[in-house]
Amino acid sequence: MKILIAADMEGISGVTNWDQVDPARSEYPRFCKIMTADVNAAALGTFDGGATEVVVSDGHAGGYNILIEDLDPRVCLNSGNSAPFAMVQGIEAGDFSGVIFVGYHARSGTEKAVLAHTWSSKRIANVWLNDILVGEHGLNAAVCGAFGAPVLMITGDQTTCAQAEELLGGLETVIVKHSTSFSSAECLHPYVAQELIRKDAERAVSGLKDGKPKPFTVSEPVKTIIEFRLSEMVDRACRLPGAKRLDATRIEMTAPDMPTAYINFRAVVQAA
Repeated sequence: MKILIAADMEGISGVTNWDQVDPARSEYPRFCKIMTADVNAAALGTFDGGATEVVVSDGHAGGYNILIEDLDPRVCLNSGNSAPFAMVQGIEAGDFSGVIFVGYHARSGTEKAVLAHTWSSKRIANVWLNDILVGEHGLNAAVCGAFGAPVLMITGDQTTCAQAEELLGGLETVIVKHSTSFSSAECLHPYVAQELIRKDAERAVSGLKDGKPKPFTVSEPVKTIIEFRLSEMVDRACRLPGAKRLDATRIEMTAPDMPTAYINFRAVVQAA
């Protein structure tokens, strides 16, 4: 049984502000260690639940956050976000039984959600897939679903977990902190949070024999609407073929399938 652990950083144990996840800031190395420990907890539980192979995808910023020397040696690491499937790189192999999201955050504009944003806090206001409002957990889950892999578990604050449960349903949720604002939360001690992550990962993977949850899929063709924060961003995004302007801040793109929609989405965000 092969499992992908897709890790972000804003939802990691103890994170409450940008300085803790910014490579240019002094707090960042400390939280790289905590991120690696959260991922290790998920990996340990995944193996205990019956996985025979675990791949980790480092999905924050440039994808160079997880400390490979401290990672469980049974795990392979996808490092660097220039890879085609970025936050869920590796999923394209098509042989994963399930996916675990570690350290995720709520979508842009959400109340009481630490560092809530969707893909780019400076560029993106909202994203819809076939008229369904999604955050990063929705975007990535749809890609995983296109390759037949369900999301088994997510870790983050209470708002992130609630959004994922509403959209995806049937997955394990691990609340490592209770957000009280965009940059504050009541945080569990990392050791406590990591034990919860380990236990729930084991339960999520061992529960695969029951056939739940099902992969999250969107109908094809896939219509993606992206709302940018500034009209000048749309000016630049519309230079790419297939990007149709809807109004001052929104564009629409149509792709034959979700993997293509994901790649196109990344391209227009970069162009913007």
